[in-house]
Amino acid sequence: MTDIALKTRALHASRLSVAPMMDWTDRHCRFFHRQMSAQALLYTEMVTAPALVRGGALHLLGHDPQEHPVALQLGGSDPAELAQATRLGWEAGYTEVNLNCGCPSDRVQSGSFGAVLMERPAHVAEICAAMSAASPAEVTVKCRIGVDDQTPEEVLPRFLSAIRAVGVRRVTIHARKAWLQGLSPKENRDIPPLDYALVAAMKAEFPDLHISVNGGVDDLDAASGFLDMGLDGVMVGRAAYHRPWDILGRADSRIFGQPDPAQNRAEVVARMQPYIERQMGQGLRLAQITRHMLGLFAGQPGARQWRRVLSENAHKPGAGPELLDIALAAVSQTA
Repeated sequence: MTDIALKTRALHASRLSVAPMMDWTDRHCRFFHRQMSAQALLYTEMVTAPALVRGGALHLLGHDPQEHPVALQLGGSDPAELAQATRLGWEAGYTEVNLNCGCPSDRVQSGSFGAVLMERPAHVAEICAAMSAASPAEVTVKCRIGVDDQTPEEVLPRFLSAIRAVGVRRVTIHARKAWLQGLSPKENRDIPPLDYALVAAMKAEFPDLHISVNGGVDDLDAASGFLDMGLDGVMVGRAAYHRPWDILGRADSRIFGQPDPAQNRAEVVARMQPYIERQMGQGLRLAQITRHMLGLFAGQPGARQWRRVLSENAHKPGAGPELLDIALAAVSQTA
């Protein structure tokens, strides 16, 4: 597939995306998610530009071609360094590179990137311009509606205007403020109130921008509702990880009007087994993959047995793909 075709595919795929989530959306999680949806846009965990440029950690860019459409999310604050990291991402096969302007963690704040960048829209514009000049990859942005005592209705339009002026055309807005002082990263995902109306207002004010909403989206009904409101895309985070089948199992038919790649959860398990065999043949431990699969049967009879068999046994020496058959049998016995 050509670079142009991949970019076009990613644009279409962004109607529904799975959020970048640290320690969760690694390459094995993404491959698992891809077995349920051939259409949704997937994101890497945030990769810091210093890790790539100064640390030479190019293994963080590893992915299976079957993961596409998949985008790389970068964290950082130095335009030159982010430009270099963008080039490395492009060379590794990513046609979209997303700049993180939303993470509220202390580590990210100490590096002056993530959500703290919401306070510096001109600097973000400089970063995006440098990233865009570094490669043909499309540069996108994920942000909050504001931070701390900022007034979102004032700062968010200024932020969007600044990045639009340097050519950014696709933005994902987490519809919450980030409180950099006083709230933990976990609390920042739940406590600040959601302001979906403001995100919708930004789409009306910036009709030429492709705007996706993120935050608190728990099911496909909600996702469809945002698309019906006129937003261009919806990004789902924790619900897609903890209840992957509920979000992704029927996403292709409901959101994209395309056939779903798997008809049931057992088929997803079967589709994962050749991948697991291949990865274990390269030295990977079973638990490194199955930890992402624990929520596959969430809400179904036998879900507890599925989780128990995998979580108690996948880390043991000698555990292999056949453990999934044992876990699946435990589900069937309960159902």
